[in-house]
Amino acid sequence: MNSRTTVMISIVLAMLVASMDATIMNTTMPIIAKELGRFDLYAWSFASYMIASTILSPVAGRLSDLFGRKKVFGFGILLFLIGSLLCGLSASMVQLVIFRAVQGIGAGFMMPFPAIIAGDLFSVEKRGRIQALFTAMWGLSAVLAPLLGSFFVEYMTWRWIFFVNLPICLVSFFTLLPYKENYQPKKAKVDYIGAILFAVGVTFLLLDTIVKDNKILFFIVGAVFLVVFYFFEKKQASPIVPLSMFKNKMISRININAFIGTTALFGTASFVPLFLQNIAGLSLFMSGVALLGTAIGWMAAAVPAGKWILKYGYRILLIIGNILLFFTGALLTQLNPSHGFWFVFLVMIVQGLAFGLLTTVGMIGVQQLVGGHERGISTSFFMFCRNMGTAIGVTIMGALLTNGTNFMQGIHHLFLYGFIGSIFALLTSFLIQKNTAEEKRMAA
Repeated sequence: MNSRTTVMISIVLAMLVASMDATIMNTTMPIIAKELGRFDLYAWSFASYMIASTILSPVAGRLSDLFGRKKVFGFGILLFLIGSLLCGLSASMVQLVIFRAVQGIGAGFMMPFPAIIAGDLFSVEKRGRIQALFTAMWGLSAVLAPLLGSFFVEYMTWRWIFFVNLPICLVSFFTLLPYKENYQPKKAKVDYIGAILFAVGVTFLLLDTIVKDNKILFFIVGAVFLVVFYFFEKKQASPIVPLSMFKNKMISRININAFIGTTALFGTASFVPLFLQNIAGLSLFMSGVALLGTAIGWMAAAVPAGKWILKYGYRILLIIGNILLFFTGALLTQLNPSHGFWFVFLVMIVQGLAFGLLTTVGMIGVQQLVGGHERGISTSFFMFCRNMGTAIGVTIMGALLTNGTNFMQGIHHLFLYGFIGSIFALLTSFLIQKNTAEEKRMAA
């Protein structure tokens, strides 16, 4: 096998374990909390992973610009492996929360690289197919995670939800070794202070979505750190997040649109299964199968996206993606007890088409609109905007669900919120300008 093939195996396996670990605990965590105690730390076992992985993604992308993709990606795989081992050996809930953070740091260092390395290796036309392959891994993990979680809890021990990562991570690491990257890193001083300011600021903003008390204080502290970070970065020769990148209005508006769209409706996958189980009476497995509609639609849009970009450009495709997202939001506001598997499955296909277009076209756009030495941070910052939007959106939806007078009212309110958010996402998509020079260059 050539190095391109081996690195594809490596990044696909890394995506699989990182995506499974984001969801596999959904079905097993009640059993884990019962054995380890400290149920008050239940939510933190999810939060520590989410916060660490979200914060580290843009930092990892920037470090790969400075030191090369292979070194940073390999470090992430090994750290994720160590975190998985420690999680499996946890003797208390406190340990599990801490080790989940270690695992999340590893995931943060791994998750941007499928898109970054694909941007280095493949043309725009082929990149849509590669993104579809990555989407297939997310779809596979959505089904595998609850199945594996239930199997390990029933027939072995919950600790195997973490131990199963070890052989997969080892294969991912060793298949990465033969890779000879064609990207030449641009050596520069690492902006450690900027990275710390950014990490602290984002941590407090994410904690604000989780904690119940002192929410205003957490928001203010996070905002202050990010303001200090902004002014500090303006003075750096090699900032951890190059602010010059945002002078490109198209990149800024693509990122804003990605943030609003995911804040609005990307959290659907967290709440549709609850409706199917509690109202439609479907099993855990069948409610997971319904989410495969998202993967099907996503792949259908992502595979030809590269060719469509060359033919139609970014702007029109992003507008079409947001129209589909708006249509999804409208359908979900009509969800009622008479709806079952097939209605939800078809809506998920439409939503998959929407996010397949928005994510693939947006990802390729932010990669192509910067130089090679900023591709890592540009790609990972796009992912960061999507992750932040998802975290905030899921929190708002969860609050609307729990504050409803009954379950169906909560479901109605959270999807009404998603629909309103999709309107704002659609409006911002019209602000994305046509980049004639870049589109002519790609077509040449």
